[in-house]
Amino acid sequence: MNIVTLTQYQGKIVGPIAWLLGHIMNWIFIVLDKIGIPSTGLAIILFTIIMYIFLMPLTYKQQKFSKLQARMNPEIQEIQKKYKGKKDNESMLAQQEEIKAVYAKYGVSQTGSCVQLIIQLPIMVALYRVIYSMPAYVSQVKNAFYPLVSELRETAGASEFLQTLSSASQYSKQFSNEAFTSGNVSYVENTFIDVLYKASSADWNSLTEKFGNLSDSIFRSHELLNKYNNFLGLNMGDSPSYMVQTAWQNKSFVLFIVALIIPLLSCLTQWISLKLMPQPAQTSNDPNDQAAQMANSMKTMNMMMPLMSLFFTFTFPAGLGIYWIAGAVVRTIQQIVINKHIDKIDIDAQIEKNIEKYNEKMEKMKATPQMNRYASMNTRTMNTYTSTRSEKEKEEGIKNANKIYESGKIRKDSLLARANMVKEFDQKNN
Repeated sequence: MNIVTLTQYQGKIVGPIAWLLGHIMNWIFIVLDKIGIPSTGLAIILFTIIMYIFLMPLTYKQQKFSKLQARMNPEIQEIQKKYKGKKDNESMLAQQEEIKAVYAKYGVSQTGSCVQLIIQLPIMVALYRVIYSMPAYVSQVKNAFYPLVSELRETAGASEFLQTLSSASQYSKQFSNEAFTSGNVSYVENTFIDVLYKASSADWNSLTEKFGNLSDSIFRSHELLNKYNNFLGLNMGDSPSYMVQTAWQNKSFVLFIVALIIPLLSCLTQWISLKLMPQPAQTSNDPNDQAAQMANSMKTMNMMMPLMSLFFTFTFPAGLGIYWIAGAVVRTIQQIVINKHIDKIDIDAQIEKNIEKYNEKMEKMKATPQMNRYASMNTRTMNTYTSTRSEKEKEEGIKNANKIYESGKIRKDSLLARANMVKEFDQKNN
């Protein structure tokens, strides 16, 4: 039986990352408490800044790739246009060879951007897990719920009542888990903490009304959490939507405006950070053009992401909104710095260096007998790529590729081998 310890995520990849990031968040909160400002809002901001600084090298590589991709896209489109409609094996091999040479020319990998995104994705998910389930990772926040949860565990009807709170629906599986029904003390108390941490002020008031005999413990825990969750006069545990409802009921115009600041700032900062990111240029209106599809996808994302952040930060606890705002602000600053640095790079000089490196690599590959011909072919391709290849050169390249295949000195699962298998099959059937 897998007992979850207070919503600490148990995934094989994200789980260990969240565990590590949780320790960092815990240390930040301890330091803030030592200097007399134990605030989850401030801890989230500092935590976000530290994480984005840590991810800076990956962010830089990704943005550099985007800049270079925007520069080399016209060349790739010219190659695709040259071989448009040509489905024979020779043309497909020649196209692949020329596109590969372009990537080598600009010194980027065809899968480079994907690899960086794959690395960043579990880290970003883990960040969200830690911030969304703070008591699971920050011991001081968890301790604020004691002795209340221990008393609730021993109080008749407490479990049933907690399940009626607005925050309990997302933990319905925990209430029906065998560890809970069998009375596992740690699991029951952790489940109670999960629900109470995301409970609104109205939920806490109803808890006090229901269990008046526990009012001292309820007041102590709620007051301590309010102290931790207070940031610029806002309770990070309450959602802006709840704040708006409270402001409407109390006819508080100031609270109404303040409650809207977080979702509006989140939407605005998301929009600014996305606008500063390198945008793929749309060079045609052809719906089948890959660059056009990418440009349209980016435009859609740039419009939808800020709107999504507006919705989520309005309905979820304010702490999540602070995280999104802090992240967007840090990304914006990073993007300005990265853009200035990349703009200073002499792309033409960089291309010359990449060509030299590529040629040196090909020369080393010539030392390997089975790679000799293939390396010669690719070196020639790189050196002559900046001008349009003649038909004669293309035919020689294809001829060399066929020789390599016929020599039997290539991997049988390579693209070249598969392409020639298709060719032989077609010839036999014809």
